[in-house]
Amino acid sequence: MTYYDFNEDKHLDVCQNIEVGLKAEYELHPELTDNLCIFGLENAAIAIKQKFGYAKNEKVTNHPLLGGVIEWCVTIGMERIGAINDLTLKEYVARIEKIKTSVKIHSTYGARGYYDFIKEYV
Repeated sequence: MTYYDFNEDKHLDVCQNIEVGLKAEYELHPELTDNLCIFGLENAAIAIKQKFGYAKNEKVTNHPLLGGVIEWCVTIGMERIGAINDLTLKEYVARIEKIKTSVKIHSTYGARGYYDFIKEYV
């Protein structure tokens, strides 16, 4: 596994934008767990691809706890892709994946370990 420094990411601010929305969703829904957040991020990646005409055969969940996660990620993507700092759809989806990896890592500290981690920084 290659070590990747978050600080070397020229689109680090995009990750921070996404995390602001995730924090809000965790606070709005105390029953939102890291595993559900991971599922929401996976669906958000599909949803943003669909906005650009891709992933047409993939389905986005309508789970009530995940609507805000998906909607937030799509909104940020639509605002940023092609508009700020030459962010591409591929790069944006990679940022979603990066956050998903972080959620997985922090979920080892409890059902809402990721929220416990980001609430101090976001």
